[in-house]
Amino acid sequence: MLLSPTGFLAVDGAELEYRLIGAQPADGPCIVMLHEGLGSVGLWGDFPDRLHHATGASVFVYSRAGYGASSPVSLPRPLDYMQREAREVLPQLLDMIGFRDGILVGHSDGASIAALYAGSHQDHRLRGVVLIAPHVIVEDVSVASIGAIKTAYETSELRTKLARWHKDVDNAFYGWNGAWLDPAFRAWDISEEMAYIRVPVAVIQGADDQYGTARQIEIIQDECYCPVEVTMLPGVGHSPHREAPEMTLKVIADFHAATSPAASQI
Repeated sequence: MLLSPTGFLAVDGAELEYRLIGAQPADGPCIVMLHEGLGSVGLWGDFPDRLHHATGASVFVYSRAGYGASSPVSLPRPLDYMQREAREVLPQLLDMIGFRDGILVGHSDGASIAALYAGSHQDHRLRGVVLIAPHVIVEDVSVASIGAIKTAYETSELRTKLARWHKDVDNAFYGWNGAWLDPAFRAWDISEEMAYIRVPVAVIQGADDQYGTARQIEIIQDECYCPVEVTMLPGVGHSPHREAPEMTLKVIADFHAATSPAASQI
């Protein structure tokens, strides 16, 4: 199908908003971006445009169901919502847009989904994944920070700020926050899935990430049999693409170039 620069796709019973920068995914390399637990197409800001200019690849971003202008979801979310996204929704979306060559770039929840996809699909079209602040286990620091943001959402102007980016802000917030704060979610662990990834992995992690520690990265390095390249950014928190955009762009652009078919022939 021919994609407009912006629009909606009907995937798995939901209308998902998207944005495409550059050529059609069927016509050349494409970077598919997967947002964080409170993210959306709009919350990426101009980073997708900058990534397009830095790599020359087309960039496709979309809001998962429950986020941005996409269809809302039924709450509470199932605690395996990231696994479901990776195994049921993302494969359909990639086929629908005509994806034929490229990488996935995920942030936070989106990074976990990207890793889960790469570990559960031997997709010859996929040449690598970039994981920005990924989660593979639930840590105490994650739960503490997510509990604190719930308080902020209910007592400060955070809800108003997030409402700029989500059609149904309560659906977006409580869908994510409720799952992470469910006591049963403490058992969420996708570390074993890392062993099934068969493409190169680049990890970008802020040293001061308030939602996860370097333990997440250690698990990925220990479990993966594929090449894993780690960039630890000092003084950076949970959003390297906002806090250190130039370095984050460089890491992704270098990784994109290094995993290209042309690079493998050198």
